[in-house]
Amino acid sequence: MVNDLLLRAARGEPVERLPVWIMRQAGRYLPEYHKLRAESTFFQMCQCPETASELTMQPVDRFAGLLDAAIIFSDILVIPQALGMHVEMLEGKGPHFPTPLNTPDDLKTLQKNPNISSILGYVMDAISLARTRLENRVPLLGFSGAPWTLMAYMIEGGGSKSFAKAKTWLFRYQEASHELLKLLTKTISVYLVEQVKAGAQMLQIFDSWAGELSPRDFFEFAYPYLVEICNTVKKSLRECRIEPVPMIVYAKGAWYALDKLCDSGYDVVGLDWLQDPAEAVRIRGNRRVTFQGNLDPSILYGSHETIEQRVKEMIEAFGKKDYIINLGHGITPAVKVEDVRFFLEQCHKYGRN
Repeated sequence: MVNDLLLRAARGEPVERLPVWIMRQAGRYLPEYHKLRAESTFFQMCQCPETASELTMQPVDRFAGLLDAAIIFSDILVIPQALGMHVEMLEGKGPHFPTPLNTPDDLKTLQKNPNISSILGYVMDAISLARTRLENRVPLLGFSGAPWTLMAYMIEGGGSKSFAKAKTWLFRYQEASHELLKLLTKTISVYLVEQVKAGAQMLQIFDSWAGELSPRDFFEFAYPYLVEICNTVKKSLRECRIEPVPMIVYAKGAWYALDKLCDSGYDVVGLDWLQDPAEAVRIRGNRRVTFQGNLDPSILYGSHETIEQRVKEMIEAFGKKDYIINLGHGITPAVKVEDVRFFLEQCHKYGRN
């Protein structure tokens, strides 16, 4: 690798500068993204390896020398699609499932043993193509949604303020809920292993709706499955004689679970902006875990003076060891490209050791 800062930081090795990348860095804030989006639907872009790899490269090329990673352009909802569900991405509204899961009987409609390498082969092809295009400039990340987050979408039929339908399942159909979570865990694990075989050099699990669960429910319906994915992926890679890649767990809103997440087996724990950096460092203690995050994405709407000050404060609080700079959630569409560039420049300025 020409630039392996991210991989070294994830493994807890010394770095001359803290690495930085941005969740959703290949996306709607870029004009070059919209040029391709005008020609295709969202999932058509995901399913075309040439387009997906081009979208993966767009931020790396635009911010040449400022981003320390690429992340494959895809979506967490390809897993429900692989299980046989129809998913649409509605402009201005987000994901929509025309036929969500309504009762436990609907689990019968799901594919129990989908051929991931075939059904989602386009993702693996995009990863391989992106690795070729990157020419080892920076590492390439693969990713997946977490079981609870995917379950919530599959039952709710899209995003929600209350997740009443998904929580009805948790509290009324506990056996069926665990059945679905186990199916998702198995499918996600296979999917992540296939991504590494295709060339992904690091993996992130997005539990975007973790904060919708109470601590008691997170530790029953989310945390055990996150741990199982990590253990299964690393074990499967070793059985294939492939060195396990670093893995990131990002459980948005689950600030109460940080102590347990530091013991989950993941190399990196991603933090949202609700977590105080200094308190996170205190909770971690001497455990060999790297933190990632956690600037509020909305700060990029602020003045350059504000962006610089917040970046400086964040780095000082996390420290310059075992840390990856990122936002606390995905970058939002209305952020200006020049402000993203300024943010990255400040990360380089203050992240040097």
